[in-house]
Amino acid sequence: MVFSSHLFLFYFLPVVLAVYYLLPRPARNLFLTLVSYLFYGWANPLFLILLFFSTLVDYVAGLMMASGAGREADGSPGLLAKGVLRRSREKWALGISLASNLLLLGFFKYFNFGVDSFNGLVTALGLEMWRLDVMLRVVLPLGISFYTFQSMSYTIDVYRGDARAIRNFTDFACFVSMFPQLVAGPIIRFSEVADQLRGRIETPELFARGVAFFCLGLAKKVILANPCGKIADTLFDGGVLGCLDAWYGVTAYAFQIYFDFSAYSDMAIGLGLMMGFIFPENFNSPYRSQSITEFWRRWHISLSSWLRDYLYIPLGGSRLGTRRTYVNLMLVMLLGGLWHGAAWKFAVWGGLHGSLLALERRIGKQSFYHRLPPFFRTAFTFIFVLFTWVFFRAADLPAAITFCRSLLGLGASPDSTLLLRGVVFKPYYLMTFALCAVIVWAAPKTWEWTRRLTWFKTVIALMLFVLSVILLSMQSYNPFIYFIF
Repeated sequence: MVFSSHLFLFYFLPVVLAVYYLLPRPARNLFLTLVSYLFYGWANPLFLILLFFSTLVDYVAGLMMASGAGREADGSPGLLAKGVLRRSREKWALGISLASNLLLLGFFKYFNFGVDSFNGLVTALGLEMWRLDVMLRVVLPLGISFYTFQSMSYTIDVYRGDARAIRNFTDFACFVSMFPQLVAGPIIRFSEVADQLRGRIETPELFARGVAFFCLGLAKKVILANPCGKIADTLFDGGVLGCLDAWYGVTAYAFQIYFDFSAYSDMAIGLGLMMGFIFPENFNSPYRSQSITEFWRRWHISLSSWLRDYLYIPLGGSRLGTRRTYVNLMLVMLLGGLWHGAAWKFAVWGGLHGSLLALERRIGKQSFYHRLPPFFRTAFTFIFVLFTWVFFRAADLPAAITFCRSLLGLGASPDSTLLLRGVVFKPYYLMTFALCAVIVWAAPKTWEWTRRLTWFKTVIALMLFVLSVILLSMQSYNPFIYFIF
């Protein structure tokens, strides 16, 4: 079930909101957990077993770690003190939590990739007799990359003393499974919603802002991301392209993935607000960045901060010398690339970002680059991001290299590209493309635009919702990109 569907918009969501507000407050978390399981199991009920298993293991691990920390006045497990040497019981609990989540993620996301990579290697070495003839092909459960990271952050924070273990299993299950951000983020940390799980106040103001957030997110998805996706798919599947066609295609993909993913985050934040939850901002106009370092402070903020706090800093961050800092940056970005997808092209994408992050750290802020006008720094950053998106979008590494050659004007495009141009350079697509550019570099952020609603803004949001629903009825192309990650 996706947000941009008639089933969700006119059946699931209205019923959920109506029942949610009719129920007494103590029952709302349980209801939200149950409908979240229904939402997640809609495509494949077997996926619910994995979600429940991950939730149960981390819940028990949190209680085990906090069992020796004393009790609060309300009887809840106490907060582990920072800097205290952990007992073996607490280390074992954390180890079990991390191992179970990583094994789930590793098996379901990387089993096929591992088998294919091994077979490719032994074939290249002329050792075909060592090939793994595995009949089993593992299906990737929706959202497993998101909810395993979210659940792991809870046990790590409890172990570190940054969060208090929760006694109420229903509240914890609600935190892990909450349907607004379950399958595509943002990755919510327990400390960000712990107090809201125990007691939150739903207000008309929050609900109205949530509706506006949702309407704008739906418009981003249907009006902007979907047409750009058609442009990108047509050109990326077109083989060798002309230089202009290639730049048009990769820029359309950059717009698609931004408006698609930020749209989902906006709708998730909006749904949370409708039910009294305040989720953190996940995108902050990333294509306005003047460096790759800044880009990663603005793009998918919940993931980049997760990688920083739970991987980069534990590896030593920048505390162990310059060379180790570069290694840590590269390692984190390589793993971040593979987190997005089980393919070598994602490792290349992460490696490119890691290399430029290390380079920016090396040259510092007194270089010639940093003395350039902001426009040129923003343009250079965006162009680099476009090149890296090629590896993210292309079918495989050879296709990515072919596309990069087209970007550099090194490929002779066949006459068949004239047919592609007749499809992707239609006025509708060109107008959408131009509108995307204006919104990316000139429009206010959704977060700021919805902060204070007026009657004019309310009318605009509702008009965009109606237009989105109309277009949704006419479109056959409506994927959410990050569902596959």
